[in-house]
Amino acid sequence: MVGLPGRARQRTDTFGGGPISVEPRVNEQIRAREVRLVGPEGEQVGIVPLERALQLAADVDLDLVEVAPMARPPVCKLMDFGKYKYESALKAREARRNQQQTVIKEMKLRPKIDSHDYETKKGHVVRFLKAGDKVKVTIMFRGREQSRPELGFRLLRRLSEEVAELGFVEAAPKQDGRNMIMVLAPHRATKVAATDAKVASAEAKATAAAGAKADAAAAKATQREAARHRETGNGGAPAPTAQTVNAAASANRGAGEQ
Repeated sequence: MVGLPGRARQRTDTFGGGPISVEPRVNEQIRAREVRLVGPEGEQVGIVPLERALQLAADVDLDLVEVAPMARPPVCKLMDFGKYKYESALKAREARRNQQQTVIKEMKLRPKIDSHDYETKKGHVVRFLKAGDKVKVTIMFRGREQSRPELGFRLLRRLSEEVAELGFVEAAPKQDGRNMIMVLAPHRATKVAATDAKVASAEAKATAAAGAKADAAAAKATQREAARHRETGNGGAPAPTAQTVNAAASANRGAGEQ
């Protein structure tokens, strides 16, 4: 059973001069006189006074959580609120990982492109597919080249075959005025790997930022303590050294990572 916080986590925006809560009311935060109570397994207990609902929650070592505050009376459920928050965070993380954020990159080629430029352009296509993005490949024809569309078809077929391990042809080559267009899409495994890499990178950045913040807080605390020692004399005790500051920062960061 979680402790009774003084207030729910709040947004920074306000309405009518007061902060807006983004978490459900828990235990003593619930203001209704009576509630429609739902048991921990989803069973319907019925409408009971708030005091009775709180007593039932305490008896089974669970929290009383207001899950439908707009209902009359509000619906409350008996649950382990700490576990509920943890599982909700895991579900939100998984939802972000599974979000389909379609990004289409574009690569333009000429039908008579030289081998060096072709390899450079292909390298960009490979990089886009590895990042989980689709690629729109455009062959641009000029002048008499428009009478030789087979050059564009051969070039696009060659490109699709050389990147087949990373992606597949989602839209076959087709003529569009003076251009010929083909769309490549990454394989599912490639896209999942790219998404996991992005999530891991974001988490690493967040961890690094938290560590830097912890270091700064530890350093400031040590500096304040050193200033207090200087002001009071502290019985001749020496002021903290740079090594002490670094040790405190490392300990604080280690605690935060745990």
